[in-house]
Amino acid sequence: MSSPFAGIIDRYLLASSEFTRRLHAVGPEEWTAPTPCAEWDVHHLVNHMTRGNLNYVSLLDGGSAAEFIRLRDSDALGGDPLGAYVRSVRECAAAFRRPGALDQILDYPLGPVTGKQALAVRTTDATIHTWDLAQAINAPEELDPGLVAWIVDHLTDIYAGLAESPVSANTAHRFFAAPEAPPLAPESRQARLLRLMGR
Repeated sequence: MSSPFAGIIDRYLLASSEFTRRLHAVGPEEWTAPTPCAEWDVHHLVNHMTRGNLNYVSLLDGGSAAEFIRLRDSDALGGDPLGAYVRSVRECAAAFRRPGALDQILDYPLGPVTGKQALAVRTTDATIHTWDLAQAINAPEELDPGLVAWIVDHLTDIYAGLAESPVSANTAHRFFAAPEAPPLAPESRQARLLRLMGR
């Protein structure tokens, strides 16, 4: 039986490329557009994604959960948001390709996790925020169906053992928005995923 995290670096790169594709479409006047994430405009969202990638690299370098939280909102974009994000993806993927990185135990803010589980959380985050960015700039909202299927099928594995989880009824909602009530009609996998993530 294969691991739910098999091929996780490739999945992370696919999710990141989907975000990059929407990022290329951001117009000069859209950086201050609101997003589905409360209190975040497009600039804040892209900074969150970029800083997050860099913070994951720091965890692999022995960084702490406290440092991760402290740096969470610090500027990572400078004057080149697109370039900063693309570089951060490259650095993050390279860090997780190091020998032993996927099995390394990281001091993640929601609890200790292996590198591969952390990258699975990151991949999920990138996928959901791709939809957020698309919503903010009126870009195509359809997410990669293969990514969506993998996330939906493995949500329990992705968030196993963490202090918060979008699939736990008893979770707090500091990091995850509360889900909407299940619909009466059947829903697509993408709709289910977005609902579980509070979209």
